Amino acid sequence: MTYKWDFHSVWVYYDLFLEGLWITVLYTFGSIFFGVIIGFATCGARLSRFKVLKAVARVYQEIFRCTPLLVQLLWFYYAFPLLVGGSIDNRVAAMLTLSLYVGAFYAEIFRGGIVSIDRGQREAAAAIGMSPWQSMTRIILPQAIKRMLPSFINQSVIQFKNTSLVSVISVADLAYMAAVVNGQTYRPLESYTIMAGLYIVMLLPLTQAADWIERRLRASD
Repeated sequence: MTYKWDFHSVWVYYDLFLEGLWITVLYTFGSIFFGVIIGFATCGARLSRFKVLKAVARVYQEIFRCTPLLVQLLWFYYAFPLLVGGSIDNRVAAMLTLSLYVGAFYAEIFRGGIVSIDRGQREAAAAIGMSPWQSMTRIILPQAIKRMLPSFINQSVIQFKNTSLVSVISVADLAYMAAVVNGQTYRPLESYTIMAGLYIVMLLPLTQAADWIERRLRASD
């Protein structure tokens, strides 16, 4: 039997797809913003001389890097409220989980970039009277950022795709809206094909930009 495609009956719900896409973009960039803050704080703790801070940061990273994001979303939405004796909005749970998840990966990217810079440069900076802060901001970070950037962009692209999981806790992102449209039209092939197409339209320029930046950085070495 030949399947008869019918995108028209699905695309009449284009407003739901666009609303879901906007929510997806919002959660992507929101979680990246908070994730960068968390990542730098965690990176600083990992590089500090205080063993307690280093241990806490390491435990946080391992928990969030070694458990699936789907499990984390379900835990924060269903289990965490029971632990604290309250309730949590699904949108808050989604943003919190996404931010903590990507922050753990960003922290390792930042830490790897910083420790990759030769220690002799820190010693040379100290020898000419620079403080550790001046050495970090003026010498280490400018070089480290160049090395971090490709991995940071790739992780951010992955984060964009990861946001599709928030639909399991009823956040109205693109994946959730595609399911809603499918429920209205009973056209799963068209509904989810449009969803996939919108992800490709959004992500393809980002992946190409990441490849271009990586080639430029390699050429400049």
